Parts: sequence; structure tokens; C-alpha cells
Amino acid sequence: MDERTEHTGQEKSEGITEEMLQKSAYEIQKEEEEKAYNKKKQNEMSDSVEESVQYWQENDDISPRMSENRYTLQQVLGLGESFDVNMREMVLGGKHVGLLMITGFAKDEILLEVLKRLTYLTPDDVSGHALKSYFECYIPHIQVERVEKMSAVINKVLTGMSAMFVEGDRSVLIMDTRSYPVRSPEEPSLERVVRGSRDGFTETLLTNVTLVRRRIRDPGLKFEIMQVGRRTQTDVCVVYIDDIVDKVQVDSVREKIQRVDIDGIPSADKQLEEAIINKGWNPFPLVRYSERPDVTASHLLEGRVVIFVDTSPSVMILPTTFFDLCEHAEENRQTALMGTYLRWVRFAGILISLFLLPLWLLMVIDPSIKPMGLEFIGPQENAKLPLILQFLLIELGVDLLRMAAVHTPTPLASAMGLIAAILIGDMAVKTGYFVNEVVLYMAIAAIGMFATPSYELGLANRLVRLILLVTVAIFKVPGLVVGSTLLIVALTIHRSYNSSYLWPFIPFNAKALGNFLFRLPLLENKKRPSFNKTRDNTKMSDDPDGELRKSKKHK
Repeated sequence: MDERTEHTGQEKSEGITEEMLQKSAYEIQKEEEEKAYNKKKQNEMSDSVEESVQYWQENDDISPRMSENRYTLQQVLGLGESFDVNMREMVLGGKHVGLLMITGFAKDEILLEVLKRLTYLTPDDVSGHALKSYFECYIPHIQVERVEKMSAVINKVLTGMSAMFVEGDRSVLIMDTRSYPVRSPEEPSLERVVRGSRDGFTETLLTNVTLVRRRIRDPGLKFEIMQVGRRTQTDVCVVYIDDIVDKVQVDSVREKIQRVDIDGIPSADKQLEEAIINKGWNPFPLVRYSERPDVTASHLLEGRVVIFVDTSPSVMILPTTFFDLCEHAEENRQTALMGTYLRWVRFAGILISLFLLPLWLLMVIDPSIKPMGLEFIGPQENAKLPLILQFLLIELGVDLLRMAAVHTPTPLASAMGLIAAILIGDMAVKTGYFVNEVVLYMAIAAIGMFATPSYELGLANRLVRLILLVTVAIFKVPGLVVGSTLLIVALTIHRSYNSSYLWPFIPFNAKALGNFLFRLPLLENKKRPSFNKTRDNTKMSDDPDGELRKSKKHK
């Protein structure tokens, strides 16, 4: 009895040892596989979704096995790691189906209608090719397409679409079920008008496109969309009217956008501008930004190219000129005479913001150049600080106030303005550090800067004014002359998409310059600007009666 018991105990001991060895070998193998997986994950250096997919599954094809597709989505898209990436798996019509979506973008109403219809299917309703049956017969949605590449599926899901995988099929159904967070198209704060439309662009590309399409019901209006950024895949839309625009210019814009090879453009249109147009340190804007759909529509009708960038409430209009940046929509909302008057006042404000302070400083430093009758110009009392230092400090103070106004909550903005105007300005004069006239002229120049329609042009003019102030303080009259000449030369040599920045002043075009100086009545402005090199340069016929007869005949 004891020998049998001893023998049994020995067998148990040997069995436990063998089991432990097998378990230990399994754990070792599992640890090695986990280490290899972690090493592979850490070594991934993919620059695009396509490279990442090929890294994990050696090709960009969609597998007929749901488990393999799920594994790829876990590694590339973060399925199971990111809480907003969801894959709803179920059986529809006897087939294993997976519905992939970003929950923050998915529109519940559309998906519920789709699933409600598919849940009623039986295996008899679905043919051997289940995905084809879903696509052709059973999905009650308009925007549906078939995709056969995994990277394309992931890119479309990241834009907000939903993807339907079917077990045994090598293609995927993509449904446009996007619902972006969007604000109402309110009037832009930088381009307000007394009379006119109150809608403005938003951060959603589709909304902006619709606002322009509503104003131009022309089949020649084209919207070409492409993606920029290896990681952001930001939607960029090139817009033009096909039978008006210069096709060479459109091809150039398209080619430059397609050549942009960076991680992304999270700052939207501004980064895209630097990538394709303004690559240097030039402070002057080479494109015109607008947040108004009516302004954008009018430029399209003139033969311009407009670039929309998703997530940006403004668009880029190109090519542009210095004089384009000085125009405002308000001038076209008034009569021709009043529009001309407003335009001249605006031009005067821009010139004042540039040259008033340097001219005043020059007359104070060199009183011999004062014109007759202007002997009163100049400070009546001397301050503790030199004039040039006063100007520089006030320029810095205005910039600080401007930045503080942007970051100040609206209820406190008025209080901050009172503090700046009454306490700081008044006390600076009373303590003797500043002269009254310096504060006065600086305020006038600041008003001229804020009256500049283009915010970017206003900032560039401020920098030019600072440079002129310094050159006048050092070199007096030669400083002002040379500085102004260099400014004109710099503006002349800069090009906006191979177009002169100072047109129609350089090269001189008297008729076009007259159109800029005077806001012509609508029916007298019959030609599009030659600056745009349009294919069709006529806005209306020279024979309105003939056009009327043609329209009646057409009817």
C-alpha cells in the first residue's frame, strides 16, 4: 500500500513539473511575442496612413476576414484605444458586419435609418455578394460609395464618414454621415457694412461653399478639392469660374498646393499661404483675405482664384494688388459719388497712417523745411524724453493695448479703454515724459491704421512707419526720401502670382487707376480688370438693346 501511494505521488510530482514547464514555455513565448510587438510598434515611422497600413499588413488591401481588418484598425486608427473610435459589429442578413465611425462626427439619425432597414433582412434577401446587395438595394442613403483600399477607408472615416465592413468581402461601403460642429454664418467683425448681407463664412468648408454657390448660379463655377498635410489631411478647395479665369493661373495654383509636403496645416489658410505664396520675410500680404461671401463672389466674377481651407472662416483671393487691399465692401453699398468719397477718405487714412508721424518729426527736427503758414507745428514745451523715443514707446503702447483688447473679456473692454485713454495718456503728458502733440498725432495715425480694410496691410504699414521714423530721426530729409523710395521699389519688385503688386500704378494703366480712384456706376464698368488676364474680359455688352433682343429670343 505504501509503495503504491509513493508511486502515485511520484507520478503526480512528475506531471506537475511537466505542466509547469509547458506553462513556463508558453509564458516565455507570449512574452517574446509581446516584446516583438512592442518593438514593432515603437519602430513605426510612417509619414502617411498608407505607409502605416502597409507597415502592419504588408499591403493596402482590405482583408475578407473581419479579425484581420480589426487588427489593422487597432494599430493604425487606435480602435480600442481612442474612446471616440467605435466599430459596431453585428449580424445583418446572415452576414457578419462591422460599422466603423468616429462617434463625434456620426449623425445618429442617418445611421439609425440605415441600420433599421438592414436589421429586417434575412439570409434569403442577401445574395452571395452581400456588400453588393447592401449597396444596390438595401441602404436608404444617397451618398454611398465603394472603396477597396484600407488607407482610403481610414482617411474617409477620419473626415467623419462611416465605413461598413462585411465578412468575406474585399471592399468597404463608405456612407457620408458627417455632422460637424458649426456656428451660424454671422457677419464678420473685420468687414462690417452699414447696408448689405449679414452672413459670413464659418469654419465648415461645405457651409462656405454653399454661401458662394447661392450667389453665383453659374454651371461654370468650379470647386476642386484636395487634401494637404500628411497627418491633418486638411481639405483645400480651389474655386474659379471656368470660362472667365486664366487657366494658366489655376494650373499654377493647383500644382503648388499639390506639391506642399508637410505634416499638416492646423492654422489653415495662413500656413497654406506661406507654403505656396509668401515664403520669405515680406511683411505685405500677397493675397487678400475675406470673410464675406458677397466680396468673394464679386472677385470670382472678376476672374480671380479663391482658395477655401477647411476650419478657416476666411478665404484667400489671388492674385491681389496693394490697391485691392485698400478697397472695402461698404463703397459698393453706397451711390457712386458717396462710394468715391468713402474711398478717398480711406486712402487718406492709409497715407496718414504711413507718413503723418515721419513728416511731423522731420519738421520738428529741421524747422527750416516747414511750409509757410505752418510755423505753429512742433511742441511748445520740451519733454524729458527725446521725440523719437516718445514715438517708439507710444507705438509699443498702442500694440500692447491692441493685443490686450483682443484678450480682454467684452464686459471689461470699455473699462480698459478708459484706463488707457484717461489714466495712462493723460498722466504721461502731465508728468512731462510725453508731449501732447505726439499723443495726438499717434492717435490719428492709429485711427488711419484701423481704417485700413486689410488687417494684414495695416500691420505692415505700421512696421513701415516705424522704419521711417527711425530713418528720419537719424538722417532727416534724406532718410525720409530714401526710405519712401525703397518702400516703393520693394512693393514694385514683389509679385503676387507673377502679377505686379502696384498695378495699375506700376505698370501704369490710366483707365484702371481711374477705376480704383473712382467708384464707377455699375453700368459704366463694363470690363474686367486686365490685371487678371481673364479669358472673357467683358461684364456686359456694349449694345444692351442687342442683348435684350437675344434674351427675349432665348425665352
